Amino acid sequence: MTCFENETQVIQIHLLGFRSLHKYRTLLFIVFLLTYIFILAGNLLIILLVSVIDHLKTPMFFFLKHLSIADVLLTTSVVPVMLDTILAEEGILSFWGCIIQLFLFGIFGFVQCFLISVMSYDRYLAICHPLRYSSLMSPDICLQLVFWSWFLLSVLTISELFVLIQLNFCGLNSIDHFFCDFGPIVELATSDTSVLILQDFIISILMIFLFTFIIMTYACIFYKILKMSSNTGRRKAFSTCSSHLIIVNAYYGTLITVYMTPSDENTSHINKYRSLLYLVVTPLMNPIIYSLRNQEIKRAVRKMIILIVQN
Repeated sequence: MTCFENETQVIQIHLLGFRSLHKYRTLLFIVFLLTYIFILAGNLLIILLVSVIDHLKTPMFFFLKHLSIADVLLTTSVVPVMLDTILAEEGILSFWGCIIQLFLFGIFGFVQCFLISVMSYDRYLAICHPLRYSSLMSPDICLQLVFWSWFLLSVLTISELFVLIQLNFCGLNSIDHFFCDFGPIVELATSDTSVLILQDFIISILMIFLFTFIIMTYACIFYKILKMSSNTGRRKAFSTCSSHLIIVNAYYGTLITVYMTPSDENTSHINKYRSLLYLVVTPLMNPIIYSLRNQEIKRAVRKMIILIVQN
């Protein structure tokens, strides 16, 4: 990066955080800290249960385990910095620290999109092709789907950040956010960002394709359910995908609202608060929804409690 003589190269990023809510910073800190603890506890519990309880070693829970891992890593890459920013009323990260946070946020956020899509495909096969389900969702195939989700998204994120770090960042170094999000960081660049914006647009098209794929799989699922003659069979089939459908609506609904709506100065400020939905609310919802609506998880919790008591 190079700057003109009368400009200063950016070496630190100032996060303005929630300055408009200064009076409530103690309350905000307590609420977000408790929420973060619940996110860690709930998702780590799912990871532990799926890892040790035999009847949860199925494709759906295997994907849920990796979704929980992504949730934990995503919130951990952002929330501790956010808590420090709330207390100090301003966050300060080195430029490269900001880039690293953006890199981690990109990988874990994108991986969630892929895993949610894979989970919808899993539900499609289980309901629409039950006789072929075991062969189409073998342990090896499940492992490959998860591996390629992490690998491809890591490559995409690295390629985008490689273009980002070639830009010039001079002069202004403050962003009205509580973490290093892509949009606010790009706005600080003082050189041409057209290549980066094009690259981000292509990735957005990929995310739209994944969302379209999910819609198509659920259209097939609902069509199959409606063709079932037994009401009991319909209820059982719908219960196997209802939890995932709630997560799809919450996660993609938030992403579309934040990243795919026309942007101006006012909406950019509002998006800071909308970002809390997929950084805090959705990772908190995942374990709650799957725990409350899934009998296998409830059974696994009871079994885990019995094992702990017996030992």
